[in-house]
Amino acid sequence: MSAPAKIRPATAPVVVTANDLRTGRVVWLGSAGWTGDVAAARVFAAADAAAALALGQAAEKARIVVGAYLVEVSAGAVPLKFRERLRAQGPTIDAAPRATLRLAS
Repeated sequence: MSAPAKIRPATAPVVVTANDLRTGRVVWLGSAGWTGDVAAARVFAAADAAAALALGQAAEKARIVVGAYLVEVSAGAVPLKFRERLRAQGPTIDAAPRATLRLAS
């Protein structure tokens, strides 16, 4: 069993993100549950970061999401880090199989 991750103190407002356990999609903790839209995420003050993370961890224990963690955001729930902005935009590849592809013979 690995040690729990060390949490760096938040210096900006935060949102909670994770992956939906059933679909694998990126989700954000909103006021009415988990949502795929970062703009609908519930924004927590930096001082409430521990309580926000506890909500994400409770959802992990309930097997709703996996990998919950905090993301610092600016006004309008825009993630500060590029990695999180990329996650918020959705998949960067077409995940649907293409019927036009043929195997080489």
